[in-house]
Amino acid sequence: MELKIKGHAAIIDTFKELTISMKWTTAADFDLAALYETKAGKHGIVYFGDLGNLTAFPYLRLNKDEGVGDKAGNNEEIMQVARLDEMKRVWILCWDYGMVQAGKTARFKDSDVRLTMKNDAGKIINVNVDTGDFGNVCCIARIDNLEGGPKLVNTSIAGTLKGLKTLEQLVNLVQTAEPPKTEVLIT
Repeated sequence: MELKIKGHAAIIDTFKELTISMKWTTAADFDLAALYETKAGKHGIVYFGDLGNLTAFPYLRLNKDEGVGDKAGNNEEIMQVARLDEMKRVWILCWDYGMVQAGKTARFKDSDVRLTMKNDAGKIINVNVDTGDFGNVCCIARIDNLEGGPKLVNTSIAGTLKGLKTLEQLVNLVQTAEPPKTEVLIT
């Protein structure tokens, strides 16, 4: 299944482990990250500086940092999710490291960056990255863990940062955009 359009969503079936993969071959230092909000309203992040933990809170783990120094090739970063019990939302982010540091527009439009989510039952959902020329940070998708079970939503929210110094910068990015009307696709 593909979530091609902003606002399209798919229900995530029950899982023991969810794998979110971001792949690209473009010569760019893209970084996969997960910003989360607990049901108690606390925010946190899993990224290359804090890889997270799969067996204890936050039950999210990033495998590694690829493409460092704008290396082209078969780059892939993988985020695993073991549990969503304590989470209200998880936003899946991608940023262009060098462009964030410089405060310049990212290379998303000219890249082949793509996001794939797969559960342990083999269900695959692809999410298109669509930011146009705007931004150096992109919230590609979010997982809403609200009533009716968790859903993966194509959010396609972009923003431009000059340096990434605080968690609040990312929280403001995902909260300033009006959440798109969600349309659940039948899978």
